[in-house]
Amino acid sequence: MACIVRALAVAAIAITPAFAADDPAQRKDLTAVIALHGLPCGEVASYEAKDDREFVATCKDGNRYHVFVDKNGRVMVEKAR
Repeated sequence: MACIVRALAVAAIAITPAFAADDPAQRKDLTAVIALHGLPCGEVASYEAKDDREFVATCKDGNRYHVFVDKNGRVMVEKAR
């Protein structure tokens, strides 16, 4: 099951064009990825694309997360600094 979740999360991030405008579909994908990692967010209000597979997401509840694909192909979510 974890493998399927990870594959879906990678697909959600990988299909997004680099540096896209504020896309509602991308906000929804980032919300799902953050939730799958068990982190509080509610809903992504905005995001900044750092690279084609790296984002900083700001949630409506004020939390900010760094969402990226690591060198092993795993989707990672960390509290943004």
